[in-house]
Formats: sequence, structure tokens, C-alpha cells
Amino acid sequence: MTHPLVTQLRFARSEFQRGLVGLTDDDARHRFLPMNCISWNIGHLAWQEQRYWLQRLQDKVLLPELNEMFCFGCPAATPPLAEMWEAWEIVTTAADPFLDTLTTEDLVLARPFTNPAYHFTAGSLMLRTIYHYWYHNGENLAIRQMLGHTNLPQFVGNIDEEAPYQPH
Repeated sequence: MTHPLVTQLRFARSEFQRGLVGLTDDDARHRFLPMNCISWNIGHLAWQEQRYWLQRLQDKVLLPELNEMFCFGCPAATPPLAEMWEAWEIVTTAADPFLDTLTTEDLVLARPFTNPAYHFTAGSLMLRTIYHYWYHNGENLAIRQMLGHTNLPQFVGNIDEEAPYQPH
């Protein structure tokens, strides 16, 4: 059975996608300073998912360019929308089989990574990723409003059916 936090991550991903339906490449690359553009945000979330689920927890890097272009603090860029969705899809598709294996015990286990003095839990990484999706979902919708887009998603989608509360 899929862990409830993984279900919540997948719901956050789906809401992120829902907020970008109908977006054009030009609009995805438009930048309102000091914010990054929407296509950069997609690459940035692909970077985070690769960093956590593939690189840190499985020692795999599928798209090294994500580490160079979309990390926290990386220089701003306005990449093509289709390329960012493709990268995001590659990373999330590769991460999903691993995420499906996670148990509560896996999520609470502290694991060292590049700096052995620092430990993290997969559960904390999961929460950080879920909240990061919601942060950028709001930012993306604000950018779309500034672009004059209308009929955008409002509030949270169908959480009651797609990702209802589940005790662990």
C-alpha cells in the first residue's frame, strides 16, 4: 500500500500540473522580477525530486543539468516549457517506483548524505517537497494572473477523492 505521505506528494504534483493547464511557452518563459519564470519553476521542482528521491536516497542522477541550472541559488533562466515538462516527467517517473516502496519506518530513519554531520529523514524530505509544490503552485498562479490569465484553478482540487486523510 502506498504510504499516505506519498499520496499527498502525488496530489501536490497533480495540483501543480492542474495550475499550468493551457500555459503557452511564451507565457511560461515570461519573468516578473524578482520571481523566476514558470518554466524555471518546473525545472526547479524536477531538480528537487531528483536530488531527494534519486540522488540522495538512491545515488542516481538522470539529468545532471538540473543540478547546474535549477538548484536553489542557481542563476535565473527562461527555459523552454516543453523541455521542462519532459525533464519533470523523466524524474518523477523514475522516482515513483522508489516512492512506492517507502514505509513509515523508512520515512523516520535518519540518513547521512554529502556531509556526514548532517542527517535527514526521508519523511522530512517528503514534507519539504510537498510544501515546495504548494509554494510554487501559488507563485505560478500569481504569475498567470499577472499575465492576464483567467479561469484559473481556485483553492485545492478534489482532495477528498484523490488524496483523503489517511492515518499512518
